[in-house]
Amino acid sequence: MDPLQISRTGMDVEWQRMGVIATNLANIGTTRTALGQPYQPLRLTSGPRVSFDQHLNPTLLQGVQVYGLEPTGAPPRQVHEPDHPHADADGYVYYPAVDHTGEMLLLVQSARAYEANVIAFNAGRQMYAKALEIGRR
Repeated sequence: MDPLQISRTGMDVEWQRMGVIATNLANIGTTRTALGQPYQPLRLTSGPRVSFDQHLNPTLLQGVQVYGLEPTGAPPRQVHEPDHPHADADGYVYYPAVDHTGEMLLLVQSARAYEANVIAFNAGRQMYAKALEIGRR
């Protein structure tokens, strides 16, 4: 796989990760989903596109890929709001356990990883252009 494609796979994964983070943040106050349960925050899992044996051989590097989305498994927050329309018999409303600070930190980390891949992509593109220029002489 060419270096530009490897950087591209990294950008794709980080873009998707930022989308999941945005969804978690957007649902921070969601008390019920369509199924009637509190929103469950998700995490994007990703890793190399090759098997572990191939990963040890850097000549077989194929970039990264998304393996899937997994719920964080954190129990919902209970807030006593007896006047809320979604309150249970004891007056508790269940909100998703979204850690706003943690999500923002992960967002910054993902944005920086995306940016690093853009820089690597542009550097590779410049090297290819320079090689073509040298080849024309």
